[in-house]
Amino acid sequence: MLAAAIAAAVSAGHAQAPAPAQAPKPAQIDRNGVLMLIRSSLLALDHANKTGNYTVLRDIGAPGFQSNSAARLGEIFAKLRNDNLDLSGVAVLDPQLSLLPQIEANGLMHLAGFFPSVPTQVNFDLSFAPVNGQWRLFGISVSIGQSGPAAPTPPEPTAQKPPGNASANGAKQNSANGAKSPAATKPAPAIKPAPPDNKPSDNALPK
Repeated sequence: MLAAAIAAAVSAGHAQAPAPAQAPKPAQIDRNGVLMLIRSSLLALDHANKTGNYTVLRDIGAPGFQSNSAARLGEIFAKLRNDNLDLSGVAVLDPQLSLLPQIEANGLMHLAGFFPSVPTQVNFDLSFAPVNGQWRLFGISVSIGQSGPAAPTPPEPTAQKPPGNASANGAKQNSANGAKSPAATKPAPAIKPAPPDNKPSDNALPK
């Protein structure tokens, strides 16, 4: 699977005793806020891939994300750039969320989902850090998946058909995820390597 990701980590300044793990809790953010964060992040990545300039992508991130140089970001996303992945469709399509926005124990807001675009589906996994009252990009993972369920291969006929009759069921459909780029065999580092389920999610964006 074609994938590329970048993650930044911020370490604590003082050693402390490990605290009990806290369960994630729903993030207090409305639908429009979620859409803006998803689209602005993916469009910034798309612009960076198309121009080869990752400065803007770096600058919109949280301080931990900015510890990566623009050149380093270019190396990490080289596979997506070389395969000419077009993310511009995220500007007009609505995403399906497989993971609703939630606040992790480390204070980051985490969400994941996909854009059911044609001919390929764009999967994303994003995390954001609170900076001066705003959510800033902290981690991003993007991959390509199947855009829809593949039709099963029809069974071979077992009985001879009468002369003069033509069958309209003989054509086989190609699966959208059947062809893969050779570069996809070795994905770049990802903060969340498991992509979301390719089937449409029952989860909807928060109202």
